[in-house]
This record gives sequence, structure tokens and C-alpha cells, in this order.
Amino acid sequence: METSGNILFSGVGGQGILLASEITVYALLECGYDAKKSEVHGMAQRGGSVVAHLRFGKKVYSPLIDPGQADITIAFEMMEAVRYLPFYKKDCKVIVNTHHIDPPMVATGKIPYPSGLLEELEKRNIATFPMDGFAIAKSVGEIRSANLALVGALSSFLPVEEKVFLDVIKKRVPRKLDENIQAFLAGRKITSKES
Repeated sequence: METSGNILFSGVGGQGILLASEITVYALLECGYDAKKSEVHGMAQRGGSVVAHLRFGKKVYSPLIDPGQADITIAFEMMEAVRYLPFYKKDCKVIVNTHHIDPPMVATGKIPYPSGLLEELEKRNIATFPMDGFAIAKSVGEIRSANLALVGALSSFLPVEEKVFLDVIKKRVPRKLDENIQAFLAGRKITSKES
């Protein structure tokens, strides 16, 4: 993914998915790429599924990713990683936040939270990078920075220097800046040896 790519962000409302996709698109634009994104909020305010598509390259005409064309997916919640399987390329990289959020049917005790979600991805030979973004956020003292930890993990696979991401974060995340930068760097460290 040197000069173009398709990135899918998925999760549930309230996880900072839209900010994560915004930081990523601005970092790519700063590096001279044409980059476009689109998001579907759904029932985001009620913890419903949220997805953002981001495409970049020399010239991009549409932000929407066709099924089977995602190069990288950042799943902010484990069930969302499996929900969007039809979008993954054969060699897709999937960064998965292992901290799960119970959907209403699970929270009310009607059904159990599905087991074996990571195993399902690995069984399909999908390059999976599990990380607990919430634990990273807690360790830096800002529980709302889990999204920046996941962006940090994503950044290792993109043709964008760390400094560019940090500059964009400084412009786009005015509160608790130090903690958000620490979360970004911690996430980047997890995948930097894999890229």
C-alpha cells in the first residue's frame, strides 16, 4: 500500500471513530495524497454500528470501498471486525480493539457475547493485530484516547511520517493533548515492528 489504499473504520457509537478517520484523512492530505472519506452514523448515539470509509491515492473519485477491497480495517469493537468481513481483501490487515462493548441483546441477557471472534479472523488467514485500546487509554490517564491508540497502530502501515500524524493531532485534538499523543505513540509501537 505504497501509493493508494482503502481503509475501513468500524465500531459502535461513542468510540471516536469519526475523529480517528478525520485525523487519518488529514494526515494523508498533508502528504499530498488525494483522500476522501465517508461515514455512516446509523444509531451512533445509542451505541449502534458506525462505519467510515477512507480511500487515498494519486486521484480518488469516490470515498466508498467496494466489498473485497479494504486494505486495512480498524475495528474499534471485536464484533464489528467480523461484521465487515465481506469488505476485506484477501491480504487485508485488521487492527482489532479487544475491549468489547455489549450490544443491547447481550446487555439485557437475551444472548451471550459471541466467543471466538479473533479466531474466526485468524481461521480465514486474515492478518490480525489485536490490541486493548481501552487499556492503553487508561494507562495514559485519558479513557477517551483509545481511538488515538488505534490510529497509532494504523499509522505504521501508512506512507505518512509519525511527525505528520502528531501535527494533525495537535490541530484536531485540543483537549488532553499530551495523553492523546501518548496513546497514539503506544498504539504505533504495537504495530511498528509489523509494517
